Amino acid sequence: MTITEKVAYVRGLVEGLKLEKDKKETKIIMEIIDVLDDMALTVSDIEEGYNDVCDQLDAVDEDLYLLEKECYNEDSCCCDEDEDIFYEVTCPSCKETTCLSEDILLKGGIDCPNCGESLEFDLEGICNCEDNCDDDCDCGCKD
Repeated sequence: MTITEKVAYVRGLVEGLKLEKDKKETKIIMEIIDVLDDMALTVSDIEEGYNDVCDQLDAVDEDLYLLEKECYNEDSCCCDEDEDIFYEVTCPSCKETTCLSEDILLKGGIDCPNCGESLEFDLEGICNCEDNCDDDCDCGCKD
């Protein structure tokens, strides 16, 4: 039984008592029932609005889930590109991790895309030979 139905039931009980309409007590009781009726209708409207918001939120949640599934596939990372090599760089200021291409690293530095802090990269002495260096390689990893 809803609140509106309960108030209607109480109204019916009071009307069934056949109270004298001119008495002060009867007027007060009827006014109280009118207030209860208004409150029940307001609560009913709020419940309908709440249910609408819940439905809309469920739809947004489902859309967001599908978008995340498409964009943030568990098996892939922004660094998993086939052609270019990417490196994850963590900014010392904001601690945010960003994927940068090898070309950007070779330039020597960039501004952090999250906080704007200047990031510099010193690649001197870093071997990229993956333990396949020969004697003619000048990377310096054998030194």
